[in-house]
Amino acid sequence: MKKIIYATILFIATLLIVTSCEDFLDRDTYDSVNAGTFFQKESDLELYTNGFLQRMIPSANTIGYNTNDINADNVATQIPHDLLRPDGNVSPGNQGEWAEGSWSNLRQINYFLENMVGAKDNVSPEVYNHYEGVGRFWRAWFYYDKVQTFGAVPFYDMVVQSSDQEQLYKGRDSREFVMDKIMEDLNFAGENCLPTDKYIAGGTGISKWTVLAFKARVALFEGTYRKYHAVDPSTGDQWTDREASIRKFLEVAVSASEEIMNSGLFSLVDGDKQTAYRSLFVSADLKTNEVIWGRRFSADLSAYHNLSGYYYSVTYGNKTSLTKRFMNTYLMLDGTPFTKQPGYKTTEFVDEFDGRDYRMKQTVINPDYMMTINNVEQLYSPSWLNTRTGYQPIKYSIDNSNVLTSSTSWNSLPIFRFAEVLLNYAEAKAELGQMGANEWSKSIALLRSRAGVTSIVPTSADPYMKEYFNNTIDDPWILEIRRERGIEMCLEMGLRWEDLMRWHMGELLNSDEKPWTGIYVPNRNAAYDFNGDGIIDFRIGSVETINSIPLSSTGGNQTFSLNGDNNLVWNYNRTWSQYKYLRPVPTDAITRNPNLSQNYLWEGM
Repeated sequence: MKKIIYATILFIATLLIVTSCEDFLDRDTYDSVNAGTFFQKESDLELYTNGFLQRMIPSANTIGYNTNDINADNVATQIPHDLLRPDGNVSPGNQGEWAEGSWSNLRQINYFLENMVGAKDNVSPEVYNHYEGVGRFWRAWFYYDKVQTFGAVPFYDMVVQSSDQEQLYKGRDSREFVMDKIMEDLNFAGENCLPTDKYIAGGTGISKWTVLAFKARVALFEGTYRKYHAVDPSTGDQWTDREASIRKFLEVAVSASEEIMNSGLFSLVDGDKQTAYRSLFVSADLKTNEVIWGRRFSADLSAYHNLSGYYYSVTYGNKTSLTKRFMNTYLMLDGTPFTKQPGYKTTEFVDEFDGRDYRMKQTVINPDYMMTINNVEQLYSPSWLNTRTGYQPIKYSIDNSNVLTSSTSWNSLPIFRFAEVLLNYAEAKAELGQMGANEWSKSIALLRSRAGVTSIVPTSADPYMKEYFNNTIDDPWILEIRRERGIEMCLEMGLRWEDLMRWHMGELLNSDEKPWTGIYVPNRNAAYDFNGDGIIDFRIGSVETINSIPLSSTGGNQTFSLNGDNNLVWNYNRTWSQYKYLRPVPTDAITRNPNLSQNYLWEGM
């Protein structure tokens, strides 16, 4: 039955986008689905909005192998994104995400919001407002992505007719205007989307809690973006009432987070501290005491994804690995920094997980990691055909070799978690100057407790974390919250890239200043057995194999070397410039509509 419904949704969606191609919003009429007869009852509203869910919910790869996350500062990859490579050739002339298909979801959302009135007399006001809230949630979702990508964009809250030349050819609305519209939509949705089980739908539906979690994410992003970017990167102009707008967004992030926190409906998954964190990402079911919204997969229903394959396949993924510089941020179990331990720089891979935050072992392959191979559970070490640093992720990967190179992963995946809500709350409070021991105890302390880490209220800035962020932050609250956010949300939903963009920390992506470091290698002539199973797991050799890598003295792209501290380095030249905080508006879009303007630092490129 579900397959029939989904097929109907896709059929309706297809009818709605049959169009001419004069302009990205110049479309034939929408009456392929007769609004006068279709929008009559709640089931019609549910069917149509389920279409948004099918089309717009993040894919498994967007959730756990996000292009942004695997190109962030804490990750090394085989080949970085075009935006980071000097030869990447990103320009207005080859930019996408502005073609007709890029706006089709917005057209369908606005069509729904204009025509759902047909059901108004046949459903209760509460149900009607819920579905309007769902439509407005998806419009906010759509525009948040556009603002992150391009900054200022044209805002449309109506279906644009082909005869409406003024709307078709209008210029970009300011980022500030669009963000206010996003918040208007989320305010309505947060007040009207229902919090009951029917709409929560086991963590897969759009409910009040889904909206509030997204609202907190969006508000924190924009508030900190305006704090750390002195000017609007679309125009180069000062923000309007900058300090007031920063405070406005941060206060919204706090209030949305607090509403979820105070509901009593959500808590952190706990239990065995050595497995609880990772259970969120490898379980068959969504753990809905913590997961507010997620994607459900099922072996029983043959609903699979290929996330494990992306992390383990030699040819399928991009050999994603976490960096030593990031791994050093994991605390000791007693709450003190690893980087304050005597001799931390010369701690070998076999020892560096000892006494550390339990999330570390639950995020990457470690000396105790076990894999089931041919129905036999056995020790399993990083493969040097998959990893560039030695820190090979396992956060989303099922511990069975049968799923590692195929699209047969069945684990369900979180999109919004209560953990992120706690982090959003803490960071917004800290940025407002309102963080104290009480706020710490109901946010960061809970996350560290789940990870087995003793909570220590910070009183001074950790020198390692200060240096990590280029000595731009002195506030110990902010530094510790950033540490915690990086660890807790590692490789989730592209959030690390978003963090760098809003914190104005793109410089961390520059290879000259921040090379991709890996494990400590005390002796280049030795062979290493990481887990004591009698099998060599790493050596420096003449060719790249499962257990060996060659060194190069050239420092050329895609070569390994050792730095002065005897850390492995994966070499790839990456550059960052101020103009990269936004993508350029495509040249062909401006050609079609000369009223569109270019982001000012991309002008003339």
